[in-house]
Amino acid sequence: MSQESSRELLAQITQSADEPPSKSQLKREMHALQALGEQIIAMSEAERARFPLSDDLLAAVEETSRIRSHEGRRRHMQYVGKLMRREDLAAIQAVFDEVEQEKLRRDHAFHRLEKWRDRLIEEGDTAVEPFIAEFPAVDRQALRQLIRNARRERELGKPPTNARRLFRLIRDTAGL
Repeated sequence: MSQESSRELLAQITQSADEPPSKSQLKREMHALQALGEQIIAMSEAERARFPLSDDLLAAVEETSRIRSHEGRRRHMQYVGKLMRREDLAAIQAVFDEVEQEKLRRDHAFHRLEKWRDRLIEEGDTAVEPFIAEFPAVDRQALRQLIRNARRERELGKPPTNARRLFRLIRDTAGL
């Protein structure tokens, strides 16, 4: 789920506490907590480790992978939602925001490298010098060879094997 949807879920849960919530509001909150739990379950173990989750919730999340029955999983997700009520939702949202920002930075970096690849293939040697100025550690011979091969592939209408190799070289040189 995106950052906006996780924010919406948490906003539903933390709405006004001035008046007692209606039964419908309680159901919406429970569904939102279950959805938040599903987001956490869908993450890798390394990503999940960043969240300030209780031991009970972590055990329930790990248990989810062993449940095969549809009905059993549905009941288990209700249990996860119940456990989510005890969690620090503001801290969880802060980690979600941080993860989303890292993803955006990584995506921007990849787009920048893709633009470099396209520019190197289009312009050839005229784009090599600015690239080397920005990334002086690049293997110049391999770079020029991959550019020539990628241009030839494009002219002949072949699959972009060398363009992919060029991108890998650029990515490795940039340290991503």
